[in-house]
Amino acid sequence: MKRDRGRRKKKICSFCVDKIAVIDYKDTPRLKKYITERGKILPRRITGNCAHHQRMLTVSIKRSRHMALLPFSTD
Repeated sequence: MKRDRGRRKKKICSFCVDKIAVIDYKDTPRLKKYITERGKILPRRITGNCAHHQRMLTVSIKRSRHMALLPFSTD
């Protein structure tokens, strides 16, 4: 009754690959990739970001929402 769980390929942080030190809140096309259709921030296990960049991404998305560059929700 054991499930056969295969090893999945580890996702790589796209910010580390591109060597991006600071995530800008004004870069809305990049930030939109990390938001669901309903406006929620995608978790780290889905995006593959490292912890450092995920925290920076969250802060940037929240700043962008506050400045009305991104919506809080789609409703």
